[in-house]
Amino acid sequence: MKRFEQISLRLRLALMFAAVSAILFGAMGIYVYSTLKNELEQRDDQALIARVERMRILSGDPEYVETLRQHLHLYAHTLGSKENILWITNDSGELVAEINPAGMQRPALPAAGDPVLFDNPGAEPARLAWAHVEYPPGSLNVITGTLLTSRIQMLAAYRANLGLAWLAGVLLAFALGWEVVRRGLLPLRRLSLQAAAIHPQQLGLQLDAQRQPQELQGLTSALNLMLERLEEGYSRLSRFSEDLAHEMRTPLNNLMGQNQQALNHPRSVEDYENLLVSKQEEYERLARMIDNMLFLARAEKPEAMLQLRPLDLSELAGRVCDYFEGMAEERRMQMRNLAQGHLVADLSLVARALANLVSNALRYGAADSVITLRTRAHALGLDIEVVNQGEPIAAEHLGRLFDRFYRCDPARAQPGDSGGLGLAIVQSIMQMHKGQVLVDSQPEETRFILRFGPESIAQRES
Repeated sequence: MKRFEQISLRLRLALMFAAVSAILFGAMGIYVYSTLKNELEQRDDQALIARVERMRILSGDPEYVETLRQHLHLYAHTLGSKENILWITNDSGELVAEINPAGMQRPALPAAGDPVLFDNPGAEPARLAWAHVEYPPGSLNVITGTLLTSRIQMLAAYRANLGLAWLAGVLLAFALGWEVVRRGLLPLRRLSLQAAAIHPQQLGLQLDAQRQPQELQGLTSALNLMLERLEEGYSRLSRFSEDLAHEMRTPLNNLMGQNQQALNHPRSVEDYENLLVSKQEEYERLARMIDNMLFLARAEKPEAMLQLRPLDLSELAGRVCDYFEGMAEERRMQMRNLAQGHLVADLSLVARALANLVSNALRYGAADSVITLRTRAHALGLDIEVVNQGEPIAAEHLGRLFDRFYRCDPARAQPGDSGGLGLAIVQSIMQMHKGQVLVDSQPEETRFILRFGPESIAQRES
């Protein structure tokens, strides 16, 4: 059976419209039926009370009672209906006069103090009224009433008509709702057709939000934002493919050129050994590039698992500084560890991000300068900063600094570098930790900031 969520929006809205109409029409029908029923009951009760009062007045005249007894058929005609009933009895219970065309059984006299109006206690549905009348030299009991057969039949027919009208109204509401919803959803259909016409070669197209109804303007704006993100991702993927081809072509061309030279001329054993050493460097460069690309691909998967544990940032930063101490001395630079505090994160990934930033700072920092690792806690969480002195990064490079294979100065690429993937790996690591990496480049210093959210600190406290 289809789930309700899978039913078309048009059918769903038409059904809901019909359901609301059914409730509304049903409530209106019940109200009208109850009003009619109460009106008929009040009208019959008023007629019975008026008849009893008239009999009370007329029965006080002995001559009238005697005339009524002798000419009952005349009074029966005055009642005007075969459903009207009249009994008159004396104090001893003897029947003085009776008008009973339906042959209904005479009910017992009510006790003194009972209401004037009462329902027939017998099988026949009837509404009755009674009165005790003084009649010289004694008294009389007058019971008059009306059979309810016609009223019951009329109300039953009225209920049936109301039911048919209710059913017809619900069906009509469904049909009208179906058509109204169809017309109301036309803008959504037009929007769907516009969105379906967009393909990878036309991701730059924008849907016109101003021509959409107010309810669809938010959706249209969201679709336009999605298209912008898709276009940006598609462009980045295209650039990535081009950069990947360029990065892999260089070592492959080197390997092919070396092989061609070695095959064209006889070489000594020492030359072949040097050739193998040179090739090994290119192989290592390709291996690092492939490893970095595999890491980036795995980091983008939602199921990438983090091995979170409390980290001592001072100890972690100290290990990174010790590892790069020799490289820093070769470049006449110093390492300074000012990091403090604790963090809940993946040790290997955070260490890799710091290593990439420190390696980048050593490559582009000025000689005889200091590379500083420090931390700063704030309302947004915790920052780990890697600071170096040197030439500032130009503003045109800041927007693409974390793109894959992007280099500010390709001429400064070295055999042991990350192939332009180092900062992209740092960004992926921070995204895995639900944080972000920032850069602030000023004339006096450049800061790379790893910003972890407050949840990375709250987990340790719990």
